[in-house]
Amino acid sequence: MAKGKKPLVLVTRKLPDSVELRMRELFDARFNADDKPMTQGQLAEAVKIADVLVPTVTDRIDAALLGKAGEQLKLIANFGNGVDNIDVATAIQRGITVTNTPGVLTEDTADMTMALILAVPRRLAEGSAILTTDKDWAGWTPTWMLGHRIWGKRLGIIGMGRIGQAVARRARAFGLQIHYHNRRRVAPKIEEELDATYWESLDQMLARMDIISINCPHTPGTYHLLSARRLKLIRPEAYIVNTARGEVIDENALTRLLEADEIAGAGLDVFEHEPAVNPKLVKLARAGKVVLLPHMGSATVEGRVDMGEKVIINIKTFMDGHRPPDRVLPSML
Repeated sequence: MAKGKKPLVLVTRKLPDSVELRMRELFDARFNADDKPMTQGQLAEAVKIADVLVPTVTDRIDAALLGKAGEQLKLIANFGNGVDNIDVATAIQRGITVTNTPGVLTEDTADMTMALILAVPRRLAEGSAILTTDKDWAGWTPTWMLGHRIWGKRLGIIGMGRIGQAVARRARAFGLQIHYHNRRRVAPKIEEELDATYWESLDQMLARMDIISINCPHTPGTYHLLSARRLKLIRPEAYIVNTARGEVIDENALTRLLEADEIAGAGLDVFEHEPAVNPKLVKLARAGKVVLLPHMGSATVEGRVDMGEKVIINIKTFMDGHRPPDRVLPSML
């Protein structure tokens, strides 16, 4: 790229106005005004001309697509923390740097996780529907709409990274006992702060928890981490909450267990085949067994702006000839 020339930055989805404005000032930026997910054909055209691609979770940047990239594409600045939508290894082999936006969504996602931990046992969505649909409410009675308290229950967190730890801090305030499974045990000072019990065996932890929260990334190693076999280990009185990635759970197996009352309920913000949602899960939600949300875990104005600012910093740093602060390597996945 000629010295002084602004890099061509192609953004695949609509971003907050303040982020797009700053990108226009700094780069030769092109945006997706109608915000419809780009087809693989449109993405192929984009990688042929862009110096920098800014994709999101809705874009599949696989080896086949990267094979069509022009020589000028040197940076993929993902608008998001998870990079399971990108073949990072292939990108790096082709001399393309990949960055993400870690850290800025931690508190927002933890808030939503805690909301679902409360919503499912206390039947919040089911109760709200009584007042917002055509159902009649006869008034308060001692035995109507009874849920379960969460105080004193055991919470098993799968994935004790930034978000898992933020969930644990919130859960402690609600009187939950913190347990966790992670690739590596966290530092003793973190365990002490959270009063957290480590389980090397995920199987053993699952069999003993009242609520299970999935907070790990989707990688080849975590695909269907909660397999049909593992889901059967969960107690019939237990609940599952997932604000990470839908692919971590065998969704069909989970649905069957919920239908058979072999798992008490679930709160799901993500799905295995987004944006498609299993019709059986929708039916279970209408019956009050499941709370479903449309991938809202990180959906705050502040979070989206912070993500955009990280993308801009990564692009600017890279174009200035320095290592971007949020570079992603295969060894990190």
